[in-house]
Amino acid sequence: MNIKPLLDYIENHVDLTLKEEAFLKSKVVCRKYLKGQYIIQQGDVCKHVCFVISGCTKTFYLDREGQEHVLSFAIENWWTSDMGSFISQTPADYNVLCLENTEVVMFLYDNSEILYTEIPKLERFFRQIVERAYTASQKRIVRSFSLTAKERYIIFKKEYPKIEKRIPQYLVASYLGITKEFLSKIKSQLAQKSQ
Repeated sequence: MNIKPLLDYIENHVDLTLKEEAFLKSKVVCRKYLKGQYIIQQGDVCKHVCFVISGCTKTFYLDREGQEHVLSFAIENWWTSDMGSFISQTPADYNVLCLENTEVVMFLYDNSEILYTEIPKLERFFRQIVERAYTASQKRIVRSFSLTAKERYIIFKKEYPKIEKRIPQYLVASYLGITKEFLSKIKSQLAQKSQ
């Protein structure tokens, strides 16, 4: 598998020498998943953080009634994992499921300290990723309390135009915390407004 997209992504944040790149390559694992396969399941301890080379995943949890709640999606050049489980090495609260055949580069928990020791700038790089994820999560919480479903959908369309085209509408609805029927109603209102 070609991990150049990962190296390009890292280069946007920190400069790696050829020696550091070679060391990084020796410490990551490339893996292919089929559509419908889990990268992590609720209750398992998350042993890796994944960079998506190709494909699409959803992160979700199942409540006691078996109802699915979608937290996020990940496509090419995005990260996916249960970060809380990865950091604390405790059972995962979330599932990560492949919505398409997906290729990822995995950073294993057991190798993370070795990478940080050998390439200290990677620790700063991962700190920035976690900070951005935390900020996005906080924004999402505020939006879910303060915005209408229609406003949340408009923001979703604007921020994630590539994702909406690739996933079923019921997943968009779950992400927004509404029913697929209500999402259809919102979409038809917006379509009428734009005519």
